[in-house]
Amino acid sequence: MRPESNRIALSISIVLFKPDVALLMRTLDSVRAAIGRLRVRYGALPVCVWLVNNENMPLSEHWSDACKGTEIQCEVIQGHGNIGYGRAHNLAIERARSQYHLILNPDVELAADALVQALRFFDAHPDIALIAPHASNQGGATQYLCRRYPTLFDLWLRGFALAWMRARFARRLARYELRDLTDAHRTLPQSGASASWFSPPIVSGCFMMFRTDALKKLSGFDPRYFLYFEDYDLSLRTRAIAGIAYVPAVRICHFGGGAARKGRRHIGYFIASAFRFFNRFGWKWA
Repeated sequence: MRPESNRIALSISIVLFKPDVALLMRTLDSVRAAIGRLRVRYGALPVCVWLVNNENMPLSEHWSDACKGTEIQCEVIQGHGNIGYGRAHNLAIERARSQYHLILNPDVELAADALVQALRFFDAHPDIALIAPHASNQGGATQYLCRRYPTLFDLWLRGFALAWMRARFARRLARYELRDLTDAHRTLPQSGASASWFSPPIVSGCFMMFRTDALKKLSGFDPRYFLYFEDYDLSLRTRAIAGIAYVPAVRICHFGGGAARKGRRHIGYFIASAFRFFNRFGWKWA
C-alpha cells in the first residue's frame, strides 16, 4: 500500500447508541494498538476514526480526546438523533477520503495485527473489496460470522428457537453458518494473510473492512434498514461487483448478542428488516 499524501489512508466508523462504556474503551484501546502496529509496517499513514453518536444527548468531549497524542484524527458526528445503524455509518462513509474503510461495532476488540493482516491481504488480492475476520467470543470460542443465503426457518432457528430445537437442527444451522469452511480454513497453517481464505456470500456487519472506492460505489448501507439485515444487503450488493473474503489471519473478539435477547423492540426491528431483505433479494422459506 502506498497512500497518497493528500488522502487519509484508513478511516474507521463506529456507531454508538447507549454503548457499554467499558467495552467501548476496550474497542478504542485495541484500535489504537492496531493502528500503532500498522504504522510500524507502513509508516506514518494518516488515520481518521469517526464516532457516530445516535443518541439525542451530546457525546462527551473526552471520547475524541482519547485519541489525542496518537496522531489519530478522531471526530464525533452527532445531532442527527437515532437514525439507525446503516444510515449512521453512511454519515462517516460520505466523509471518507481513504483507501480503506473499516465498519466496526463498539463491542469488538481487534487483535494487535488485525489491520496489518487486512492490508497485507488487500495488497495481495486486488479483486477483493471486502474482508471479514475470524471472530471469537470472550471465552475464546469461535463465532461464525459468515452465512449462506438464509431461509426464514434458518433465521427463526438461530434467533428465536429453544435450545432443544436448535440442537435438533444443529447440522442445518452449521451449514447456514458455513462452519465447515470456517473451521477448515481456521485450522490450516498460517504462513501469512494469504495462506487460507474463502469467499462467503454474506458476512457480519460487526467488522467489515472495505476498499473505500467500492464502498462508495455502493453508496454504503441501504438507509431503508433501521437495524438488522443491512449487512446482509450490503454483502450481496458487494458480491455483485467485487470479491468478499473471510481471512482468518485477521482476528477479532466480539462481545455482541442476538435480537431475541434484546427485547421486543429489537425483535420488531429484526422482523421488519427481514421482510425488506427478502422482498428485495427473494424469499426462501425452508
